[in-house]
Amino acid sequence: MSVQALFPFTLPHGVVDPDGGVHREGAMRLATALDEIAPLKDPRVQSNPGYLVIILLSRVITQLGSLEFINPKVIENLYAGDLAFLQDFYIRINQNGHSRLHVACPHCQGEFEVETASLGE
Repeated sequence: MSVQALFPFTLPHGVVDPDGGVHREGAMRLATALDEIAPLKDPRVQSNPGYLVIILLSRVITQLGSLEFINPKVIENLYAGDLAFLQDFYIRINQNGHSRLHVACPHCQGEFEVETASLGE
């Protein structure tokens, strides 16, 4: 059995680049222990613990539209809804190993899983 290490996602709003292009499609990899520990040494995190999520996401997001680099500045410019989406997505894939949600149909009460990678659409 292999571990899925890269998870595609679609942001609800998207990042706007300096030229006005919108980037919504991306991919996030599973985090390593170093991804979660290294940002704690960053002076921005030490002075503002809320900045941890910015550094962490910039380490694990491997692709976002056609942007050449994903760095903290890119994450800082996310809309609040996109940041919340990515935080939830990060937790889901790193705790569960997948991005699916267990749901129940409100009409028939049948239970099934849905892939959340495209919920931002």
